[in-house]
Amino acid sequence: MSIDRKLRTPIQHRIVRNGDTIYIGGAIADDTSKSMGEQTRNILEKFDTYLKDGGSDRQHVLTASIFVTDLSKKKEMDEVWTAFFGDHLPARATVGVADLGGGALIEVVMTARVGS
Repeated sequence: MSIDRKLRTPIQHRIVRNGDTIYIGGAIADDTSKSMGEQTRNILEKFDTYLKDGGSDRQHVLTASIFVTDLSKKKEMDEVWTAFFGDHLPARATVGVADLGGGALIEVVMTARVGS
């Protein structure tokens, strides 16, 4: 079984596919001056593209790890998150962190199954 790596950045491949599993590395919003909800929306739009590039879609996301700098804004993130996934919510953990750098309020990592 070969490992397929796509979308190289200076520090990682954004998408790593091993068999029927797709691992998507951490992503932050393009504009970190936006609100928690807007940053979440931007990240999830990116993940739609990453999932497609890996051979999957949002209905096949298995798990997500979410890192946020302000847990008091978690409700705003949750509203965007649940609207994005609908009835296909993945298992997830949300962890409060001190700093993500550059004004980012949220960073997301996902694992998905191949499928469309």
